[in-house]
Amino acid sequence: MPNPGNVARGLKAAMNNPNNSEETRADAERRLNEMEQSGEANSKDAHNAQVTQGHKANLSNPNTSEESKEKSQRAIDELDDDM
Repeated sequence: MPNPGNVARGLKAAMNNPNNSEETRADAERRLNEMEQSGEANSKDAHNAQVTQGHKANLSNPNTSEESKEKSQRAIDELDDDM
């Protein structure tokens, strides 16, 4: 399942890309409006996906402490249990 936040960001980029045709830009705007109206772009799943991405980045960061990495791993595990 794609991350709705990433999809929304991609649609915004498509809307503002001068190299895209007017039709493509209009389609991206229509889809983004649909996502916003349905709440898909701001859903709990979208939020949890972004939180998980942040914790995964923390796990990969060599400058974070082991304690911080353990906390991030627990948070990821809890989010996985909620899904």
